[in-house]
Amino acid sequence: MMIRRWTAAAAATLATAGLIGSAPSSWAVSRTPSAASSVAVPVSATELPEPPTAEEARAELDELTVVPEDDVPGYSRAKFPHWVTQFGTCDTREVVLARDGDEVTQDGQCRAAVGIWRSAYDGAVLDAASKVDIDHVVPLKEAWRSGASQWTTADRRAFANDLAHSQLIAVSARANRAKSDRDPAGWQPDLVSYRCTYARAWISVKHAYALTTDEEERVALTGMLDTCA
Repeated sequence: MMIRRWTAAAAATLATAGLIGSAPSSWAVSRTPSAASSVAVPVSATELPEPPTAEEARAELDELTVVPEDDVPGYSRAKFPHWVTQFGTCDTREVVLARDGDEVTQDGQCRAAVGIWRSAYDGAVLDAASKVDIDHVVPLKEAWRSGASQWTTADRRAFANDLAHSQLIAVSARANRAKSDRDPAGWQPDLVSYRCTYARAWISVKHAYALTTDEEERVALTGMLDTCA
């Protein structure tokens, strides 16, 4: 068994490999800045990416295209390949487990053997990786019906493994499964104190990827931003 700590060297490895801080050049969106240009600066893999401020989030929310949300046919999780290898034997799930946990010990295959995780959605304290889910803040199916159905598989792969934005977070399995694929009009974190951060993260991801929103979702997000201090 070996202990691995996230260091600047690990972050540099990811950035050099193009696994964080970059996006496929095949994205073609009409809005400026484009999805590709919005993630041009590499970020550290040692910290959960900080979403924009509430003021910035309000501005980004105003820029999202508001359209009715239809249940676009053809969705499958297999169309969003994850969890992919980030470096060595470490896949995206293990990167997030190490990043979001306390005193995480990983074995020789990069699997989290020991650690403590505090779920921001419901406050649960988790003492085993098996109790932890890695949540896509903007669920894969939600992305599919708000624009990702038109992407290439490579684009969807990048979205499903995005370490550059506040898109991936370690939470309790209970909270993640209660959320399922619902947007903020249908689900919000149990911890009211986290709803501001959650709304900022949701808006940031949708804005970066030029995804659409529906009116009910926009209203819910506005209300959540109102909880920001």
